Amino acid sequence: MLKKKTIFTLAAILFIGIHVLWAGDTASFVDLGFSPDGNTYIFAQYGVRTANLRPWADLFVVDVSRNNFVPGGRINFVHTRSIASGQDGSGALHQIISQNAALTARHNVDFSIQGKPLFIALDEGRPGETIEFRDFESNTSYRATLVPTVYQAGSGLSSSFYINLEQINRDGTRRAYTVVTPQLRRPNIESYRIRNVMVNPQGNSMIMVIEMRQLEDDNLNIRFMVEAVRF
Repeated sequence: MLKKKTIFTLAAILFIGIHVLWAGDTASFVDLGFSPDGNTYIFAQYGVRTANLRPWADLFVVDVSRNNFVPGGRINFVHTRSIASGQDGSGALHQIISQNAALTARHNVDFSIQGKPLFIALDEGRPGETIEFRDFESNTSYRATLVPTVYQAGSGLSSSFYINLEQINRDGTRRAYTVVTPQLRRPNIESYRIRNVMVNPQGNSMIMVIEMRQLEDDNLNIRFMVEAVRF
């Protein structure tokens, strides 16, 4: 009897420990498409806030050549009502898209021109890990290394990263790119990894989807951003 009780207590402790470590909300990433020339890209993320069960969504419009948002290209929305049982918060995504149809139209983004996947992470990955992937249509190979820097732990946590990207063309020529400004520090982000890589149909615009682990009020949230390269 004592043995069973001990096992049950240990199991409860392990469950509580896991719950505390992973409490928070995980965003869903949504590829919304490119403009026909590939120089503008739009994506979204959405989820449900753990504290109050309110659905939220973010919408981003990216100038690929500048690897930056277009003016007014970052929009956030949090619903005033909590979700009902069984809902996933995607209603906030639909609402933010419909409310910003004019922004999408102004930048000529076509939801049907989505990215062609070149890489999808299948495991957790490691800081500084190099990934390799290929565009088989153009016979172009790539090597990418995300190099993170964490500046301080605890309440003053901030971090930055940059990506070393090498492009190897079918004729053997190589080009090197440094993606991101490493001086940009993001508060409360403890780690990054490359989650997905995609290109537009013409293959001259690359989007790297970056998964970020965000510490907020002792919770661990998963958020997304992108880095863009114009070839």
